[in-house]
Amino acid sequence: MLLQRRRARAGARARHAAEHTVNWADGRLPVSEGGGLLRKAFPEHWSFLLGEIALYSFVVLLLTGVWLTLFFKPSMAEVVYDGSYEPLLGVRMSEAYRSTVDISFDVRGGLLIRQVHHWASLVFLSAIGVHLLRIFFTGAFRRPREVNWLIGVTLFVLALAEGFAGYSLPDDLLSGTGLRIAQGIMLSIPVVGTYVSMFVFGGEYPGHDIVPRLYSLHILLLPGLLLALVTLHLILVFYLKHTQWAGRGRTNRNAVGKPLFPQFMTNSTGLFFTVFGVLAVLAAVAQINPVWTYGPYRPDIVSTGSQPDWYVGFLEGSLRLMPPFETAVAGHTVMWNVLVPAVLLPAALFAVLYAYPFFERWVTGDHEEHHLCDRPRDKPVRTGLGVAAIWFYGVLLLAGGNDILAHTFHLSLNLLTWVFRISLVLTPPIAFVVTKRVCLALQERDRERLSQGEETGEVHQTLAGGYAESHGPLDAEERHVLRARRAPEPLAPSGKEDDAPHVGRLRATLSEWYYGDRVDVEEPEQEREPEQDSALARQREPAADAAQAADPGSYSGERER
Repeated sequence: MLLQRRRARAGARARHAAEHTVNWADGRLPVSEGGGLLRKAFPEHWSFLLGEIALYSFVVLLLTGVWLTLFFKPSMAEVVYDGSYEPLLGVRMSEAYRSTVDISFDVRGGLLIRQVHHWASLVFLSAIGVHLLRIFFTGAFRRPREVNWLIGVTLFVLALAEGFAGYSLPDDLLSGTGLRIAQGIMLSIPVVGTYVSMFVFGGEYPGHDIVPRLYSLHILLLPGLLLALVTLHLILVFYLKHTQWAGRGRTNRNAVGKPLFPQFMTNSTGLFFTVFGVLAVLAAVAQINPVWTYGPYRPDIVSTGSQPDWYVGFLEGSLRLMPPFETAVAGHTVMWNVLVPAVLLPAALFAVLYAYPFFERWVTGDHEEHHLCDRPRDKPVRTGLGVAAIWFYGVLLLAGGNDILAHTFHLSLNLLTWVFRISLVLTPPIAFVVTKRVCLALQERDRERLSQGEETGEVHQTLAGGYAESHGPLDAEERHVLRARRAPEPLAPSGKEDDAPHVGRLRATLSEWYYGDRVDVEEPEQEREPEQDSALARQREPAADAAQAADPGSYSGERER
């Protein structure tokens, strides 16, 4: 009894202290107003964690990057190495390279932090790329999230620049080779190329200013822009609410999932420590960027078999596949073999990424708001375009290592180069056609399952002496998902007077191409509007009740604004 009374008094004191703390904070901060924010619902599907992996990799990059700045010296002044790594004793090198080697061998934990930083950068860019693919294939870039898509693509571009700047800082032979290629790309720009190169390098290549300039970009300007855009991206995610997969109780009017506090916040914290732990293990057991084996950069030496990090590998591949082609105009040489693959092609790729949400909206005439994710099979043309783009990128990435592949598999380098050139032109259209047909076949399969039911695996003999397989009904959740797909009709040619006839015909043709091949299913059951019944409007949404009946642990957040 005495122990129980003590526990009761301790619990009362704790509650009183917590209440006093909340009241104190509420008088000075918008604590009460933030209660609705803390109850915001987040979907639980694993695909929604890809953005969080990118976010937590970025946090690890910031933490390790701050530590590395305490020891790195961004200077190209020449010194003679006299440190603990004996193979480099007496070798002339820049202070940037010398400090990188010292971090690796003479600073306690330096090599581990360097490798955590490098692995985190690769995971960061990979997570952004896969997250963008998830957004693309599920249609989460549509209204009202077009601005967030633009922010995401810009984040990817800035992350590429940030990664290249950090990769070039050690001033080793491998990163110096990459800088030499970058200078060649600058020189290929007509008229202004030499001016751009002189401005970036502060004079003739390699100069003495490039490492300090890259250092300022890498630790100040680019991280600041990334941090600002990540913050804006998260604010828009909170404001516009999360997309979610179709299901019973999940509509365009609600968000069903775990509340931000405490369930989602707890899971998210666990994911952060998981990401940090995986990066630490990778850094401990998998060597990456061993600059001491490459040696300091010298302009008269190129490292054999040099390969950049994966995110710029497609540029390397495009440069290797482009045939030699130059044009002399008024005494000036235009190097198409560098300008096209390294300047025009990347600009076109990112221009397509920026423009695609508006292109699809124009082609389909879809101006509605969408908060439910599309299944990739339900949009065969969009999915086919995405797979074709991935295939195109994959061919360029493989071509960036054609010398390594030829040496490893004892193949002719010229033959392999021509195989990649032909594949770059022919295989993306083939990938598009195959993907589209697979999506349509899966749609047909879904319609059969809706009309006939699920195969049970039981075979019985018919009266005519044949054999037939029995089917069982689909559960209500799966039927709802399969019936949620809607395929709008293709647009008719525009009859507006202010539209040019050829533009209207082009739009109708593209719309027919986009929506013409499809497999229709029966119309989905209409969700009952909560506002149709004032008694239900005072309670939770019917959609939320159905969702919680299907999943007792789910939570429905506020309705769409």
